[in-house]
Amino acid sequence: MKVLFLKGLSILVISSLLVACQTTDSSEGESADEKTTSSSVAEDSSEKKEQTSGSHTHESEHEHDHRHSHDEVSEQIYKGYFEDSQVKDRSLSDWEGDWQSVYPYLQDGTLNEVFAYKAEHEGDMTAEEYKEYYNDGYQTDVDRILIQDDTVTFFKNGKEYSGNYFYDGYEILTYNAGNRGVRYIFKLEEESEGLPGYIQFSDHSIYPNEASHYHLYWGDNRAALLAEVINWPTYYPSKMDGHDIAHEMMSH
Repeated sequence: MKVLFLKGLSILVISSLLVACQTTDSSEGESADEKTTSSSVAEDSSEKKEQTSGSHTHESEHEHDHRHSHDEVSEQIYKGYFEDSQVKDRSLSDWEGDWQSVYPYLQDGTLNEVFAYKAEHEGDMTAEEYKEYYNDGYQTDVDRILIQDDTVTFFKNGKEYSGNYFYDGYEILTYNAGNRGVRYIFKLEEESEGLPGYIQFSDHSIYPNEASHYHLYWGDNRAALLAEVINWPTYYPSKMDGHDIAHEMMSH
């Protein structure tokens, strides 16, 4: 009986040990599989991050190059160098708003810093010579212009004159310096006292674009206006003060 009991006990102990060993091996195997899977996911994630980062870098470089190219083209157009095919029609809404003449700021000395800046950085004339040149250009008795839809209102010597204007095409002009400009022309619908038959905008742009300022020519003779290059009254938004306008001028 003792012998049988001892044999039975031995078998029981050996079986327990075998079960314990199998359980440990199985647990380590699952753990190894899990580590392998986690490592694979991490590698995939890392690769995706590298691909995404590379993609973003490429896109950023492309956007930067595109902006740089666009800025160069815009700068050339602003200076008056462009192809005829680039010029597009525009509507009066491009100049919609409340505008003030800059001539009073030249008269009161606010723009003196602009002329000094030009004399120092451009060097073609002295500050006083620049002031005389721009005095001829800016001189006007129309101190404010309001443009809403097709209606243009001129404020002159304390009086207001309003009329509707319709688009009459554009003309490309070539200047003595070799650069060019575009005049966008609008014609008065019905003759009215105090209003010019034609107004012509020039704002250094050649396609639909919201103007930040402009030069305006007006009169009753369309062709004669195109020949005017001495007097070009200039208008900036009425909400700007003289110092803001001066700094804006120096930025171009």
